[in-house]
Amino acid sequence: MPQQATIGEAPAIVSRGALNNSVKYEQLTAAIGAELLNVTLGDAARDEALFAEIKALLLAHRVLFLRDQDISRADHVAFAERFGRLEDHPVAGSHPDHPGLVQIYKSPDQPIDRYENAWHADATWRDAPPMGCVLRCVETPAVGGDTMWANMVLAYEKLPDPVKAQIEGLRARHSIEASFGAKLPVEKRLALKAQFPDAEHPVVRIHPETGEKVLFVNAFATHFTNFHTPERVRYGQDYAPGAAQLLHYLISQAAIPEYQVRWRWRKNSVAIWDNRSTQHYAVMDYAPCHRKMERAGIIGDVPF
Repeated sequence: MPQQATIGEAPAIVSRGALNNSVKYEQLTAAIGAELLNVTLGDAARDEALFAEIKALLLAHRVLFLRDQDISRADHVAFAERFGRLEDHPVAGSHPDHPGLVQIYKSPDQPIDRYENAWHADATWRDAPPMGCVLRCVETPAVGGDTMWANMVLAYEKLPDPVKAQIEGLRARHSIEASFGAKLPVEKRLALKAQFPDAEHPVVRIHPETGEKVLFVNAFATHFTNFHTPERVRYGQDYAPGAAQLLHYLISQAAIPEYQVRWRWRKNSVAIWDNRSTQHYAVMDYAPCHRKMERAGIIGDVPF
């Protein structure tokens, strides 16, 4: 098993050809998150054994953090591609020389879009949402701009048994039109929906690598698609309180502090997260400031 570092120890950097069990880390909360202390992702991009250790830690802790990763964009992309092919984003722009490396740049000159400061898993409006992401901080405000992550396996586990029974087999729609498309003129909004029709996913998905059950609704979810059955709805007015309030309740589970970790960014800090079992929230408490992040999203599979 990977070794946990002694607090205050100054570990050497793990280089290519590292032995198994060489990555040192500190767990950040009881629920989620660990900081890797002696790893350079440029090396991990080229070292299969080192990458395998990092991936095992990611499955165990769901989000990993690193400091002082002064790596090139090419190494950022190469490390992320160890997990799988990268995807572009239809609204956020990618770096011209590195397709799939999305530039999330905020500045005092433009209003802050209100997409990131909601609990969400990335791009669940896709039929196959991302498997995960590797996000590096290029420039950060002096104060503010933290990001939080929540463990959605734990969120499911802690649901009351009657709620688990109620949501078994439920499915929900996830929409880019109702989120990124909402501010667009109607013609562009409808064109965006035509390009990316609403996706339908199970409310409780199975993690394809660990077999865990994951609560899989978030800010992109608009409604249940199979709630209106004779067992749940006597008359039409049962639908709204039954479905809408239940969906709101489920989405709100990510906001429970006991399921969360909060990360303060510095230049060249990196977060790696499993998008299948977490949600995240970018705290927008820093305007007017520059905040520049670069994210590599890894193509995932269809949830089941």
